[in-house]
Amino acid sequence: MITDAIHAFLLCPTPDAWIDWAEGEPELMLIDHANCEKKAAGTALNLMYRYIDDFELLNKMSRLAREELRHFEQVIAIMQKRGISYKPVSASRYAAELRKPIRTFEPARLIDTLIVGAIIEARSCERFEKLAPKLDDELQKFYLSLLKSEARHFEDYLALAQKAAGDERIDERVQFFLELERSLVEAEDSEFRFHSGVQGQA
Repeated sequence: MITDAIHAFLLCPTPDAWIDWAEGEPELMLIDHANCEKKAAGTALNLMYRYIDDFELLNKMSRLAREELRHFEQVIAIMQKRGISYKPVSASRYAAELRKPIRTFEPARLIDTLIVGAIIEARSCERFEKLAPKLDDELQKFYLSLLKSEARHFEDYLALAQKAAGDERIDERVQFFLELERSLVEAEDSEFRFHSGVQGQA
């Protein structure tokens, strides 16, 4: 299966409680999904501007940005078809908390940024797969169609992180961020977002 490597990589599955929450927030789910696709494209473009001397990174991030923007177009087309207004919503704490421990010197900054990118793509892919059976036929087909590209984005980010590290292994750093990610996924959040934790009063 496309997602086998992702299930082996992440330290926990998305809690069923989050899936239940998502089912009750179909419009907000699509709005925040659109935001996530825009942010993913923006992250790839920022890396292209910052690290112009790595042709492999430039090519992979260019492709990734194009795919994420295409996904964004697909999400807003579904929203428009369903009469869902694209209104501002605040970002979840997920990505911001994951990025807080990113080191500020190179190449550690690049390595950490790429590891975080891999984790976000992996979690997105895992959630698309887990959500799909709970959605209507149109959304189910759409979310399942995203799995292949999201899984490849995860693999590209991780491979680029290891390349940036050279002979140094990145396993310990990956584990550090994965443990942080698990705590965010299993924690309570007061507002539903595509990458929020479970419903609570946090």
